[in-house]
Amino acid sequence: MPLIWRLFKNVTTPLSTAEGLAVDDTLPQSVEYHQSPPILHLYTFVPSVIVGKYQDIEAALKLDRCRARGIEYNRRSTGGGTVIMGPEIVALGLGINVDYPGLKKGVGGIFESMSRVLIAALEKLGIQAYFQPKNDLEVGGKKIAGLSAASEAGRSLLFHTSLLVDFDVGLMTDIMNTPLIKLRDKGYNCFSERMTTVRDEVGRHVPVATVMEAIHQAFEEEFHIEFEEEEPDRWEKKTIQHFIDERYTKQDWIFSHKHPRARMGVGRVKSKAGLLEIYLSLSGASIENLLITGDFFSTAEDIHKIENALKWTSARRERIEENLASVWREDMIYGLDLSTLTEAILKAKENQVRL
Repeated sequence: MPLIWRLFKNVTTPLSTAEGLAVDDTLPQSVEYHQSPPILHLYTFVPSVIVGKYQDIEAALKLDRCRARGIEYNRRSTGGGTVIMGPEIVALGLGINVDYPGLKKGVGGIFESMSRVLIAALEKLGIQAYFQPKNDLEVGGKKIAGLSAASEAGRSLLFHTSLLVDFDVGLMTDIMNTPLIKLRDKGYNCFSERMTTVRDEVGRHVPVATVMEAIHQAFEEEFHIEFEEEEPDRWEKKTIQHFIDERYTKQDWIFSHKHPRARMGVGRVKSKAGLLEIYLSLSGASIENLLITGDFFSTAEDIHKIENALKWTSARRERIEENLASVWREDMIYGLDLSTLTEAILKAKENQVRL
């Protein structure tokens, strides 16, 4: 008899950013602390834009254009870059234990395991997709989905993705501030050359509900399970409301990870891990303050550990390398190597000296 997973599914009513993100954050909490089996959440958002956990929302978005167009904006709890969401984009959240059978280890393993499910779902729709590290699903060189994950609830994690059924490129270019360094790195002149959708690929109208059903079936086949569709229980509803009240409607959360307004040196590097931005100030020959932002994948604990290892230490290369090595482990920032991080810090130091 197959194992049972739970399914929270909302096809007809797009959710606000606060509600959708709060439900997703509750999934790993329920698995870890409420003895729930894995939970899949399939839904859509109202027209909105959501930045990754470590991004500066004011640098990533033209907030005045978002307000003028009635576009909600918020910050999710998982890393990665900015995503445009809406009623024609499938949002997916999955809460699951990191040790679940068949789930590969580490952020890279999670992405590989989950990409297999999404590739199988797209194949059911007649689309041949493949995983493009670090965190994209592509069709013919164009992005159709972005993957994200975070593990901050014991041994349980939250996996996120947004699958483009249809997409408004004009909206994206109107409300996003995309660093030139990212566009140069990808070698594209416009967003439309690097993105595709389910409807573009199959050449016909595909309902969002059909895409959700394909994902539903692909999960059952990949993990040899069956879903029971249900609503969050009382404990989960209370947790969801807590995240709405204390996180996703709080300005302190939405506008966290701000780039410093004081004069600090900036080291900006496009790495395999994503866009990495180091802000650094000096006091004499020592690092007085250090801030790491970007569209990478990590945990708040690990980022603070790196930042704290360098504060009030010598800014000489050998001391930076020594202090980083004392706390560093593989994939502390997924996909980033220690030498690239060191070079970004030294670049910030050089720019601080020039100020």
